[in-house]
Amino acid sequence: MSLVRSVGTIGGLTAVSRVFGFVRDMLLARVLGAGGVADAWQLAFQLPNIFRRLFAEGAFASAFVPLFNRRMSEADPELAEASGFASEVMAVLIPILIGFSALALIAMPWIMGLFASDALAADAARFDLGVAMARIAFPYLAFMSIATLFAAVLNSLSRFAAAAAAPILLNLCLIAALAAGAMLDGGEGAKRQTGLYLAIAVSFSGLFQLIWLWWWIRRAGFRFAARRPRLTPGVRELGRLIVPAVFGAGVYQISRFIDLFFLAGLPDKSITFLAMADRLNQMPLGIIGIALGTAILPALSRFIARDEADGAFRLQSNAVELALLLTLPAAVALFVTGSAMTRAFYTGGAYTVADSLATGAVVAMLVVGLPAYVLVKVLVPAFFARKDTRTPVFTAAASLAINVALNLILVPRLGVEGLALAGSLSAWCNCALLYAVLARKGHFHLTPPVAGRIARIALAAAVMGAALWWITPYGAAWFVGGVLQRVGSILALVGVGGAIFFAAAWLLGVVNRETIGQLRRRQL
Repeated sequence: MSLVRSVGTIGGLTAVSRVFGFVRDMLLARVLGAGGVADAWQLAFQLPNIFRRLFAEGAFASAFVPLFNRRMSEADPELAEASGFASEVMAVLIPILIGFSALALIAMPWIMGLFASDALAADAARFDLGVAMARIAFPYLAFMSIATLFAAVLNSLSRFAAAAAAPILLNLCLIAALAAGAMLDGGEGAKRQTGLYLAIAVSFSGLFQLIWLWWWIRRAGFRFAARRPRLTPGVRELGRLIVPAVFGAGVYQISRFIDLFFLAGLPDKSITFLAMADRLNQMPLGIIGIALGTAILPALSRFIARDEADGAFRLQSNAVELALLLTLPAAVALFVTGSAMTRAFYTGGAYTVADSLATGAVVAMLVVGLPAYVLVKVLVPAFFARKDTRTPVFTAAASLAINVALNLILVPRLGVEGLALAGSLSAWCNCALLYAVLARKGHFHLTPPVAGRIARIALAAAVMGAALWWITPYGAAWFVGGVLQRVGSILALVGVGGAIFFAAAWLLGVVNRETIGQLRRRQL
């Protein structure tokens, strides 16, 4: 399957989910605003969501997929060995999830107390609401962990669409909850009730995604057999890989945990500003980074299992080049127009222009690290496919130490913006370390032609950024105008920026008919 086609399938459906996510956050800004109940909700939602991204999507998928692919064989069209391994894993996973969820529900007041801001902790009623919302939403983690197992199997079978479409259900459930909350009478009581609606919607969305992926697993002809939990050799091997994979694949989410600690000492509204800004950052990160990482891990595992070093090198090179072709212009555009985007998307109702401008400043700091976050998702699979989980742990640990040091320096001076910038800079450190190790071991390095194209991509992005910096102030009144004015101004920015980048890339020889044809033919 073509790399572009696979990434396009995953990224396209992820884009649909991110669009619904924007609708969700626009409603959230207008109904809950910033601070108060909004901060309590953001913290309550982030706890199961960060655990889900860290342990389920990050560590579990990274460790499971290479082991599953190793058990797939053309001589076994029924995939009996692979199916048996997946069934063994699920038999052990379910009781672990039940036990972990039960402990988390009991300890939730203590967990919330660790991360709650001073303003949230001082308001007993709002703190209790946050605990209640977190408890109601936490079953989402268990549902999504099993759903991640189903998604990993489907991705290994090169059936990417179902798993990529599943998050749409989360956003639809949250939009329905916000719509119900918007119909309540205004005031603090209505906001509190809306928060409870949102927590219920989160758990139901996890159940719906689990059912959705189970249906597609059945349609693919894959069967899970009921088994009693046993620590078989395969399960033990998976366990040995998961713990270091938490650090290797989940550095972004671990940094979010660190951010929560530092956010606790910042003024009210800071957690909402960061969450809303991260929505813009997550759009290209999800569409490009997750899509590339998801697509190349099974393919790399197959190349390495067949001892095809040239194929693995070529795939890695294609993925790095494609990642930078898509993320560098996105990062530059968001850095320049972030405040315009936040004013157009979020201003209204309980979310003021000042709130939107503060959110835009955080966006600019977050996207400094956008290309690095995506490159980490492209480089880490090169280690996991070779069952090397130690190296990403060491590089992630180093970058986390740098992140903490930078937070100590930047947060007192810049507040939540410093928090975002520290995470971005530490991501670049992680990326540089991963690349250095791959190059030293001879697994991957940038060839002169690829490095030259990346330099021209950066130049084209800089040209586009300069143009956007010049034209953005002319739309200031439209960014906070009526719906049509806001939509028109954002479409104009996107259209002008895209046209300028494409023209510059064409003139610089980065994009032409030949390279487009080569990308379409590049195989997984």
